[in-house]
Amino acid sequence: MRRCNDERMGRRGFLSGTARFAAAAAASGLLHGAAANASQPNRWKMRLSTSSVQFSSLPVEDACRRIAALGFEAVDFWNNRFQCPHLDEIEKRLGPEGLKELLAEHGLKLYAFSCYGLGYPRYADLLGKCGGGVAVRGSRGGTPSNPAAEMKTFLKQLKPQIELAEKNNSYIAVENHGDALLDSLDSLKAFVDLNHSPRLGIALAPYHLQALGASVEKAIGIAGEQLLFFYAWQRAEGVNQLPGAGPADFSPWIAALAKINYRWFVNPFMHGHPAPDAMAKSLAVARDYLKKCSQKV
Repeated sequence: MRRCNDERMGRRGFLSGTARFAAAAAASGLLHGAAANASQPNRWKMRLSTSSVQFSSLPVEDACRRIAALGFEAVDFWNNRFQCPHLDEIEKRLGPEGLKELLAEHGLKLYAFSCYGLGYPRYADLLGKCGGGVAVRGSRGGTPSNPAAEMKTFLKQLKPQIELAEKNNSYIAVENHGDALLDSLDSLKAFVDLNHSPRLGIALAPYHLQALGASVEKAIGIAGEQLLFFYAWQRAEGVNQLPGAGPADFSPWIAALAKINYRWFVNPFMHGHPAPDAMAKSLAVARDYLKKCSQKV
């Protein structure tokens, strides 16, 4: 009986934490309009961001100018792990106030810092001073033999980073990836069941789910309130990775996001980037295609 009571208390604590997470994120501006969506789920509205790495050959100022001109609402900034200079430029040249001025100049919001390779702790203070946002990172390599037990250990190891996120008004989103702890639908479920922090959630990449033959819609449903970042990214070559270019129908994925009342941004994404003009043209196609998918919801 005590175990049942403990489980109920844990569940109530998680739900309370989720409510606190939504309130805090709304206060930070990232969830503008989310309260209305929550009370009127049939009026879910898709919001779009994209990643600065799509324009990695440009200085961060020019990348922001391009992203704003395309009509995106927010930006996910990348670091040199993928030969993208933007987080280094923010860290060493702009500083928090400079980034806030740059974003304000172009009417953009700060969505995320993608912290692969160099890690969230390096950028925690900077992200907090910039107003807070989502820090995207991976899990760990190697497919788990026991997802629940290994996920429990991983989440325990993340506790110091979760405390950093709390201190810096930020959130950590762990991306699913091939041959990694967070990969399959079972591992996503283990993450959701074991995670009780409102500061921690999932960055979902359909590209990697498709490699497994896993349902993207099911993955979205499993992630639920813990979904903090969604890559609009399909398994294909070149610009066909983007929505509206490759073979994947994104309409069921967007409908699944609406069903869970996804509160964050839909982020068109690809690896391997053409020249800036060609990239902008492809992102414009992706933007328009995603809007059509959203209109069907």
